[in-house]
Amino acid sequence: MCGGFTCSKNALITLNVLYIVVAFILIGVAVYGRAASLVTNLPIVGGILACGIILITISVLGLMGAVKHHQVMLFFYMLILFLLFLIQFSVACACLGVNQSQQEQLAEQGWVRVKNTTKENVQKTFMCCGFDKQVDEVVWHPPCDEVELKCCPNPSDRSCACDGCLDKLQSTINYAFKLCGWIGLFFSFTEILGVVLTRRYRNQQDPDQQLKATAIFPRHNFTY
Repeated sequence: MCGGFTCSKNALITLNVLYIVVAFILIGVAVYGRAASLVTNLPIVGGILACGIILITISVLGLMGAVKHHQVMLFFYMLILFLLFLIQFSVACACLGVNQSQQEQLAEQGWVRVKNTTKENVQKTFMCCGFDKQVDEVVWHPPCDEVELKCCPNPSDRSCACDGCLDKLQSTINYAFKLCGWIGLFFSFTEILGVVLTRRYRNQQDPDQQLKATAIFPRHNFTY
């Protein structure tokens, strides 16, 4: 790690620019996860989205503090960044630790909460009917007349039935969880680097300020 004032300043500015890029990546991944699964109103994915938005705000604070070498801004930036690391690390571990059974429970909760129009759109988009056909359908869903016509073009075939939406969405849900988890886990460790770098930068003195102080109060060498 560089030890000079200018090097620390430039490194901190670069790191905050990287945080802004990371924040947009997190927001994009979270939005993709929700849009792809459509009905899984997952609180963990929402946590990733919130972390991305907060990270942008904190990055602006860090940039202003780094440019101005403002002690108060840098202190609050360092404190908030550490708290964000704890939250993001926990959320990322939760995403990676969710098993298939828990994913299905969260998906079912999302299916129950969404509006009927959303359920209809999901059934039409993924060519599925109801939530889960492997078990008894206990959650009401809109009629599948239009879907059944495409799944079962032969009306006389009474044994034909569309798959449940859970089967269609399972791979998408799992992919969204893993992607959010690994990205959040990887970039959360850069926030620790930001805390260490900010602490080092706060304790360094600006050489320009030292030159100004020397010019105002010059040192006199007296010879006796």
